[in-house]
Amino acid sequence: MEKEISKQELLLKVARTTMPFGRFEGRLLADLPEPYLVWFSQKGFPEGELGQMLALMHEMKVNGLEYLLRPLWPKGYKRPPMKLV
Repeated sequence: MEKEISKQELLLKVARTTMPFGRFEGRLLADLPEPYLVWFSQKGFPEGELGQMLALMHEMKVNGLEYLLRPLWPKGYKRPPMKLV
């Protein structure tokens, strides 16, 4: 049984988790482009915690709230180059 995490813990996790695959692998979820998150929302988010975090990030981006996560990003974060697929 999975432990329920608080909203604060979830926001911190979203701000510091990197995308594990694809064109934006290595980029913070909070730094993913909005069109990529919209694409996921149309095609379906992955199952599990990653899908929940991507759905939350989609809602935050669509509503212009992603700036709230920027202070939570890891110190010295540099956006990795986009992979060509």
